[in-house]
Order: sequence, then structure tokens, then C-alpha cells
Amino acid sequence: MFKRLAETGAAVAITVDGRQIAARAGDTVAAALIAAGIDHCRTTPVSGAPRAPYCLMGVCFECLVTVDGVGSRQGCLVPVRDGMAVETQTGKREAGR
Repeated sequence: MFKRLAETGAAVAITVDGRQIAARAGDTVAAALIAAGIDHCRTTPVSGAPRAPYCLMGVCFECLVTVDGVGSRQGCLVPVRDGMAVETQTGKREAGR
């Protein structure tokens, strides 16, 4: 569904839920997930419905992910870096995690 307009930026490898994916320097985590075909980044705490990036500018909070062990990060605002570990969030985040 989504396609990069141009392959700019150096190749960067990140890990998403234990699987390595290719990203580009300058991408945000949310953009990298979309480009890799990952269709959601979290599930809701009440119904478990999958949620995906929506506004891509930090307003809606639909792109929450865990980045390098820090939960509830807005993926649309976090730039990728080589070796970054990203986890999709299931339900609510545990306290202290």
C-alpha cells in the first residue's frame, strides 16, 4: 500500500519483535514499520483491537511502541538508528517498564 518515493538515506537495520528489518536514516520508527509492511504497532487495552500510525505528527498516540525497553514511545517522533530494538505493544504497558 505504501511505497517510498525515493531511496534516500543510508541503510539502517532495526529489530522489530525480534525480526530484523531494513530502514533508512531519517525515517521515524512509524515510517519504518509502514515501509516494512507491518500493519499495526499496538493493540488497545480494552478490546485488543490493532492500532496503526494515523497522523504521523505526534497528535493521535496511535503509534505507541516500546523502543530499547522504554514503553509508550510515539513511533512517529522517534528517528531510527542502527541496532534499535522496537517492540509492538499489547494492551496497556506495565508499570515500571
